[in-house]
Amino acid sequence: MLLKRNVLLAIIFLLSFNCFSQPDSLSGNDKLVIGITPTPPFVEKKGDKYTGLSISSWKLVNEQLQTEYEFREYKDLQSLLTAIENAEVDFSVNPITVTDQRMKRMDFSQPYFISHTSVAQRLESSFLMHLKNFFSWDFFSVVFLLLLVIFIFGFLVWLFERKKNQDEFGGKFKGIMQGFWWSAVTMTTVGYGDKSPRTTGGRIIGLVWMFMAVIIISSFTAGIASSLTVKSINDEINGIQDLERFDVTTVRSSSSQELLELYNIENNLVNNGREGIQALLNEETTLFIYDEPILKYEIERQNLENDLEVLGQSLKKDYYSYAFPKDSELLKKINPVLVKTLKTMEWGALIEDYN
Repeated sequence: MLLKRNVLLAIIFLLSFNCFSQPDSLSGNDKLVIGITPTPPFVEKKGDKYTGLSISSWKLVNEQLQTEYEFREYKDLQSLLTAIENAEVDFSVNPITVTDQRMKRMDFSQPYFISHTSVAQRLESSFLMHLKNFFSWDFFSVVFLLLLVIFIFGFLVWLFERKKNQDEFGGKFKGIMQGFWWSAVTMTTVGYGDKSPRTTGGRIIGLVWMFMAVIIISSFTAGIASSLTVKSINDEINGIQDLERFDVTTVRSSSSQELLELYNIENNLVNNGREGIQALLNEETTLFIYDEPILKYEIERQNLENDLEVLGQSLKKDYYSYAFPKDSELLKKINPVLVKTLKTMEWGALIEDYN
């Protein structure tokens, strides 16, 4: 009886020792599969190795977890998100923005980076910008309307003067053109005196035109000035609704696309940030909407500071997190370690180097 009791205690002791001495496995007996897609500067592929801020964050986390893992690369963001949703991978360390729609399809960790959705556009010289505005439809429409008003009053004067003042307003085409000349001179208050109405009706039209011209010339001058400058002012993007006036491009399946579709902004789609930058350079689009750090990095990497710019006004704030399949048990194990990692000096130094 005593022997049986001792054997039983030994078995219990061995089992207990086994449980406490072996670390928990995050994904059973297999190593973790981490889905990624190249997204500089967060995920970059150099040869057969991956680097970047997101990769570094995971390596810091795994210093505590001490688990085996492998990266599985996907061609674009859309493919990666599908893989996460279908649990083809254990999770992803890519800079994936947390959105309401994505939270219905997958789970997210503590955010490890705060970003913004911003706008990139081509840089144009002030001379070219003013030249385009000068030859714009707005400018010519204002000038045309002004000429039309001048012609109407010149025509009215010609109707009264054509028979009794033939020396100055005689003839059909010639008389109408003389009326147009008198109307333009009167409106601008030049007053050459070479043409003047002599009939009562003509003088009444002239008197009305003199008073109206003071108001009209001021209004039309302001309109012409506005047509030359309003485009420069409107090119400043102060909100999401301002994008309706432009040809907009963004990355397929990105949070930027969700934002544009939420406000019913028509947009063209590319597979990644590099393709969007190229679309700007090729003048295939006017604006490229995407994550600010990725835009700035790509512009700097390609030395395009003199060709492209990222507008200072952002459209929304973004939070990058690790993404997990829905109800993944890994989230509960990785998230606390990630939170601790974000408080370390090593992570602070990485962020400082990035900035």
